[in-house]
Amino acid sequence: YVPPGSIKKGEALITTGGAGKTTQCTICHGPQLQGLGPVPRLAGRSPSYLFRQMYDIQHGARKGPWSELMKAPVAHLSEDDLVSIAAYLASRNP
Repeated sequence: YVPPGSIKKGEALITTGGAGKTTQCTICHGPQLQGLGPVPRLAGRSPSYLFRQMYDIQHGARKGPWSELMKAPVAHLSEDDLVSIAAYLASRNP
């Protein structure tokens, strides 16, 4: 369950950057969110996995070599934004 409107809000954040709130995910993760080279696929992943990864990067708990690149895109997102993004991504075909 996600609050009504979450998937649509997540789509806007991912495809447009939410009017400057974040970076469009499609820039690095590809137009279909299937990943590009070492940048991972997002479409169709578990919503709890997606939320946890973004949350951990945002709070400095994730330290992988590519995590540094994600710090700016998640810096200004609220937990509601993270839920919306995870809901949209999980709704996409892998």
